[in-house]
Amino acid sequence: MARPDRTNGDRRVVVTGCGWITPLGDDLDGVWKRLLRGDSGVSPTELFDASTFPTTFSAQVKGFDLRRYLGEEAAARHRDVSRNTGFALAAAQMAWKDAGLDDFAGLDRTAVGIYLGGGEGPIDFDNFVAAAVSAWDRQAAGGRGDLDTRRWAEEAEKRLNAVRELEQDPNMAAGHIACQFGVEGPSFNTLTACAASTQAIGEAACLIRRGDADVVISGGTHSMIHPFGTTGFNRLTALSTRNDSCMTASRPFDRTRDGFVLGEGAGILILEELQHARRRGARCRCEIRGYGSTADAFRITDIHEDGRGGIAAMRLALEDAGLTPEDIDYISAHGTGTEENDKIESLAIMQLFGEHARKVPISSIKSMMGHLIAAAGAVELITCILAIRDNILPPTTNYQTPDPNCPLDYVPNQARPARVNACLSNSFGFGGQNDTLIVTRIT
Repeated sequence: MARPDRTNGDRRVVVTGCGWITPLGDDLDGVWKRLLRGDSGVSPTELFDASTFPTTFSAQVKGFDLRRYLGEEAAARHRDVSRNTGFALAAAQMAWKDAGLDDFAGLDRTAVGIYLGGGEGPIDFDNFVAAAVSAWDRQAAGGRGDLDTRRWAEEAEKRLNAVRELEQDPNMAAGHIACQFGVEGPSFNTLTACAASTQAIGEAACLIRRGDADVVISGGTHSMIHPFGTTGFNRLTALSTRNDSCMTASRPFDRTRDGFVLGEGAGILILEELQHARRRGARCRCEIRGYGSTADAFRITDIHEDGRGGIAAMRLALEDAGLTPEDIDYISAHGTGTEENDKIESLAIMQLFGEHARKVPISSIKSMMGHLIAAAGAVELITCILAIRDNILPPTTNYQTPDPNCPLDYVPNQARPARVNACLSNSFGFGGQNDTLIVTRIT
């Protein structure tokens, strides 16, 4: 098996392809235009009956059909995949084509890896509950109710699709992508909550830097718009309950924010060693310049109040990139729209960036797309790449009431022309995971 040259441990990493599946659509430039217009992808939830839930809306991917991206024959080979695996396959197909790899015959597929950030797809929830209810004997044990395991097995066999249930394994999306493109290099999946795809891209860049691959398909995918996902976040009081005005419910950094909006989708990037990309004549969209990853070691669902984990991740990314805070032209914030996250992320930026914190523009596209959980970081990094390409910054929409705890420039409500050479993108996840990427214009 041929292996990449390991003689240089600091090889440069570029992005040659991008693809995404989002609540605002799937066309790269079409979604970008909608973001710059400030369009909202939020609407009443249709994937299940949410009418009795505290939150009745979400940012859904509508009308998704894998056949549209892969064709009938290829889609048939991936039948019964979970929703998040389907998203990953579709976004990967678009990124692969965008990178020009579908027309490149000389690709050594043993030197092509996969590194995804992905989580559980929704189980076949209705049939899961039906099987459980059918096997529940409410008359047994003095009315306490017992599960008849034999009946459960019989009902599960009748009602549940075993292939679909297998798709709950987090590595299934990576496995299906490997099959689709015939790639045989290293394959990994990380599930670090909302930081997952940012971490995956950072680690994928490390694979290329140290010579374990020449090309890596990386990014993230997630779908949690189902009763389990919505119930969990409602119980944490993390979701907005602004049911009467759902399209403006996501309000990062605004004083009236009351939680995030649950979204779904996928973002996939093709990362490539610079000389490998140049030898095949590929278009290089940007360079992955810096990566930092830390843990808060604090509480499972809370960010440390002094922002130390985020500060450390951003500092490491800057050091890795060989840049200073003054070199950063734009920050793509994690910016969930929860009081704690927005306040502490702003504090972390102020602590690390000093006086430059009030000069660097910051925005959160979660105000339009909702929070795509494990896929959020990858989708947000793609917007950084497009901001560099077009020298324009996406806005933070629904920003009306300044919060004294968030006193920075959040590019309120309107896109802004700006010279953009270097972008920093933050992702912070449950468990205290902090990940930061820096992408720059290629010089």
